[in-house]
Amino acid sequence: MSVALTRGANVSLSKLAPGLRTVRVGLGWQAGAGYDLDASALLCGPGGKVLSDQHFVFFNNLRSPDGSVRHAGASGAVGGDQERIEVGLAEVSAGVEKIVFAVAIYDAAPRRQTFGQVRGAFIRLCVEDGEGAELVRYDVAAEAGSETAMVFGELYRNGAEWKFRAIGQGYASGLAGIATDYGVDVLQPSAPAPAPVPVVAPVVPKTQPVTGSSPVTCFFDPSHGIGSTAVLWQPQWGVPRQIEACAACAQRVHTTVPPFYTPPQAQAPAPAHAHLPAQAQGHGQPAEGGGRRFGTGAMIGAGAAGLVGGMLINEALSDDAPEVVVNNYYESDDDDFF
Repeated sequence: MSVALTRGANVSLSKLAPGLRTVRVGLGWQAGAGYDLDASALLCGPGGKVLSDQHFVFFNNLRSPDGSVRHAGASGAVGGDQERIEVGLAEVSAGVEKIVFAVAIYDAAPRRQTFGQVRGAFIRLCVEDGEGAELVRYDVAAEAGSETAMVFGELYRNGAEWKFRAIGQGYASGLAGIATDYGVDVLQPSAPAPAPVPVVAPVVPKTQPVTGSSPVTCFFDPSHGIGSTAVLWQPQWGVPRQIEACAACAQRVHTTVPPFYTPPQAQAPAPAHAHLPAQAQGHGQPAEGGGRRFGTGAMIGAGAAGLVGGMLINEALSDDAPEVVVNNYYESDDDDFF
């Protein structure tokens, strides 16, 4: 005579059928067209987790590693069973403490299907040998609701005997939720790969617009107006620094080799020695009012200090060589250079 269990109740198979070696677990339900339900078994160790992914027996893995649990599907199903799982109790590995039986609705979320729409769900244990008499039955329908997967029951060791417990636990997350609880990695959703970090090349602008509430006049000539552009300027004897200049002067700084930043001023006479090397002409900004000029008298005084003998002095005085002009340019104190 079959024993009917309620949720959480258990029964000893060793007492119901002494010497039982093989049991057939039948799982059944009634569902409308378009429903696809799958039964599975999980062989768990002492921690309540599957011993490995191969110890998860389902439609894609029909046999446990030790061969004790075999998924038979709908083959030979009788008595309203939709799927059948056979368990050789004597063959189960010593490391297995319990075998959990679950049923999940395939592709339930997009189809909007739940166990609340499934009727007559049950799990039963039958003797495999002989007439296959039913030993235990648990009707799960009363526990069903919005779940998309359910654990119907479990076989577990109790010392030297095997017992069966009615579970009736539902999962709204489908078979993946059961996999999470029992440590099945093969059903875990894979984490999305991190998006590649874009590599952005640094942009170093040559010029930058000057911002701020107080206008700054052009560094090179205040009469040019507001210094609207920030540029890197290098004095003749000094380190480069950022200044604000008008657009024209900023363009000249970028296109002219340092230190020729400032064009000759109108009031400064053109050097008479433009043919001399740059080292002799002098660099930098011309001082206000033009450069200092040294005439023949200065040349005579300098020559007299370095010549010995009146003959050489007379010869220098009588020389009609053209006047030599040396221009030294200094930065005016009127401009705030530093």
